[in-house]
Amino acid sequence: MTRIYDITRPLAPGIIVYPGDTVPRFRQEDNGQYRTTEMVMSSHSGTHIDAPAHYLASGRTVDAIPFAALMGRCRVIDCPGSGGMITARELGKKTGGADKILIKTSFSGKQEFDEQFPALSPDAAHYLAREGVACVGTDAPSIERHGGSGEVHRILLSQGIVIIELLDLSDVEEGVYRMVALPLRLRGGDGAPCRVILFEEGTNPLGD
Repeated sequence: MTRIYDITRPLAPGIIVYPGDTVPRFRQEDNGQYRTTEMVMSSHSGTHIDAPAHYLASGRTVDAIPFAALMGRCRVIDCPGSGGMITARELGKKTGGADKILIKTSFSGKQEFDEQFPALSPDAAHYLAREGVACVGTDAPSIERHGGSGEVHRILLSQGIVIIELLDLSDVEEGVYRMVALPLRLRGGDGAPCRVILFEEGTNPLGD
């Protein structure tokens, strides 16, 4: 039986919010026949994608990201980042030539914001760009350290590398998987919440 991992954090009141971002609000309305929910949130709420347009004025928007960057073979690597920074040397031992990399850190499973979350160093971002990575994801609130200048984002996004942030990799072991990451199709969007699933390499997730 195929094991499918939903590595998306739920969108709900009380979720982790990066300082300065919109705090999501949900208001239910019930007219006696049906129920709807009014939602107010950021394009970077919950598990989400950063499109190049997030930092680059002429960058590709989220609705224009090619499916090839969001689907296919990926490698989950365990990089706790105990010193707060994940370096190129640490990544280089584990990427194995994959073009989609998901980084499991010591933030995995946490439910509250911690400004000491592990993040990529600029040299790690340059390394991933040189390796031809198409997509990099993290279970931390950002790929870049809290209060960073945006350098890491610009290094990655300027090379067309898609970023996925705030994944839930707590139940996923290091290894090779198949990934499907589908952001909301927000026209002209700088990012969007997305649903991300993994299934084991060499298996059929549909079970047929």
